[in-house]
Amino acid sequence: MERKVTFLSMALATVALVWPAITFAAPVVFEASGSSPDDIRAAFKDFGDFFGGKNNGVNGSFPDGHREINWDGVPDAFAAPNNMPANFFNQNSPRGVVFFTPGSGFQVSANQGVAPIEFDNLRPDASSKFTTFSAQRLFTALGSPVTEVLFFIPGKAQAATTKGFGAVFTHVTRDDSTKIEYFDVNGRLLYSAFAPAVRGRETLSFLAVGFDEGEEVFLVRITSGDVELGGDNRGGRDLVVMDDFIYGEPQALN
Repeated sequence: MERKVTFLSMALATVALVWPAITFAAPVVFEASGSSPDDIRAAFKDFGDFFGGKNNGVNGSFPDGHREINWDGVPDAFAAPNNMPANFFNQNSPRGVVFFTPGSGFQVSANQGVAPIEFDNLRPDASSKFTTFSAQRLFTALGSPVTEVLFFIPGKAQAATTKGFGAVFTHVTRDDSTKIEYFDVNGRLLYSAFAPAVRGRETLSFLAVGFDEGEEVFLVRITSGDVELGGDNRGGRDLVVMDDFIYGEPQALN
């Protein structure tokens, strides 16, 4: 577990946020990488324990604990080759998050026998690069490597904040390609960190940051590599998609 201080300046257009000012925080960073789920499993569990260890699942609202998304329960009708609604995890399966992207939408990879797995429907060699933390689904934005996450009271259109967020990535091969940025409700950058890289194919990387000094995360911006999966722009050098998300129980915005 690592503590460090950093800052970046970044603009957020979503929900009329302002240019961020420099903000100092004392985050708790959880990270791990390797060639199998066991290589990152302990760090993933430690981050859940940071919030008390209880996975609150679907629906309801709780004073503590955390939520997890593993994509595997998404119906085939909302998975590849079809797109997933951006509000699926606040409406269909209420866990208090809604997604945004400057790209064209979001997709969850298909189940075996329904369509090509691990995004082979978008890029023929994708499954030779990717693997899963929790079999067998993965998640990506389309037409952009950027995914933004806004938090809500699960099942409601009531804005919320969280005390931390983490994601599992697959095929992170460069130290500076995949990052998570954390913003407060005023658009100030609380923290930014890069996911740990692993050389080779079918690898996993986990990055999560928790805040324990009163900071409240309103928006998370994820940059998954620098290649657009399924987009016209095939430039860049690091093709990355995501698996499980884990985050502190969303609390009503004060």
